Order: sequence, then C-alpha cells, then structure tokens
Amino acid sequence: MNTPNPKVDGYIRKNKKWQAELRLLRMILLDTPLIEQIKWRVPCYTFESGNVALLGAFKEYCVLSFVKGALLKDPDHVLVKPGENTRSVRVIRFTDAEQIRSRETLIKDYVDQAIELEMAGQKFDFQNSAPMAIPEELQIKLDRHPDLKVTFNLLTPGRRRAYLLYFSAAKQSKTRTARVEKWVPKILEGKGLHD
Repeated sequence: MNTPNPKVDGYIRKNKKWQAELRLLRMILLDTPLIEQIKWRVPCYTFESGNVALLGAFKEYCVLSFVKGALLKDPDHVLVKPGENTRSVRVIRFTDAEQIRSRETLIKDYVDQAIELEMAGQKFDFQNSAPMAIPEELQIKLDRHPDLKVTFNLLTPGRRRAYLLYFSAAKQSKTRTARVEKWVPKILEGKGLHD
C-alpha cells in the first residue's frame, strides 16, 4: 500500500456525507502504484508526475474522475462526462459504499488502464476537438481592435475556451456584450477567466 497523504484525511473529514465512500475509493487507489496528493483542493492520484485520477464529493454523489478518461476502454459503460463541455475527463459516480465494493475489480481495471496510458505517454488530442464558435459580440470586438485579437489568439487554448464558454452561455446579446466588455482588460493582460 502506498503512503497516505495526511492532507487527504482532512479532505475526507470535511466531506461528512461521503466519508465512507471516499475512504473506500482511497483504499482502492492506495493499493495501486499511484501517488496520493492534493491538487486543486481535492485528492489527486499521480503516476510519474502525470495526473491520473481525482476524488470528488458533490451534493448528490461522489466521483472517481479519470483525467484521460475519454481514452479509456469502457465496455461496461460506467464512465460519464461530468459536464457537456468536458473533453477528456470521465467520471464514475457513486451514491453508496456498496456500489464501490461491488465495482472494486472494475475500478482497479480502469486505474490499470489509466496507468498504462501514462506509461505510454499517451495524451488526449485537444486540437482535434471541434472548434468553438466565437460569439458575434466578441467577434465584433476582435475585428475592431487588432491588439485584442492578437492577444486573444495568444492565450492558451484552455483560456480561450473558458472565455468562449462564458461569453456564449449568456442568452441575450446585451449580456454577452457586457461580459465581453468586462473581460477585455483581462484578455489584454494575457490572463484567463480564472486567473
């Protein structure tokens, strides 16, 4: 068994509703070659510095997330996208400890696959994902301000995507325009929506 990270104990203690489930998932993960850490304020399990899996607690369920889950073979169809805009992560949701116990072998199979992906150096190809449409309100601003267009295009793909998702989520053009106006200074600084 790998060495438990004491910070994960704190995470589990804070999530009272899912303590038993998180403990079971943790025991399964610690019985693999993965190293336990805390990243992004949640338990993260790595292999040779590559992020492989995360534990998470939500209101209605807890999850075991696989960072490159879209690349895993899923013959039992238990992996799901956590959100409609998710590209590579896939999760298994649990609502009670018995679900985890009954799927322990399956969980270990997915972990083994994920480790093999890391060993092979396999990466999810974000470039081949469908490009996102630029909202008209942002396109107008980009066309009128070449420096903004250059800076926006120099942002990392993830930062551009976050802005596009945020701007596009507004239902009314007026709201989209207001959002674009508000975030132009951050874009010009080369910063992302969450920086």
